[in-house]
Amino acid sequence: MFYVYLIQSIQFPEQRYVGFTENLKSRLKAHNAGESKHTSKFCPWKLITYHAFKDKRRAQEFEHYLKSGSGKAFANKRFW
Repeated sequence: MFYVYLIQSIQFPEQRYVGFTENLKSRLKAHNAGESKHTSKFCPWKLITYHAFKDKRRAQEFEHYLKSGSGKAFANKRFW
């Protein structure tokens, strides 16, 4: 399975991140361990939601959409 996930900083709730992975548990651990340069300054992180896909391309397209202007608006209304 392929996952698109949304996480939010616990200490800095205005900081949010959308990502893609094949192993959700290990990816969240990596974010909380400071192993990602994009999220290391805002540890720790909590998982808000995730969406599972069988098809890698569709998961990557959904992640790309959520990072677009209209995708951010959609996520703000539905997920955050």
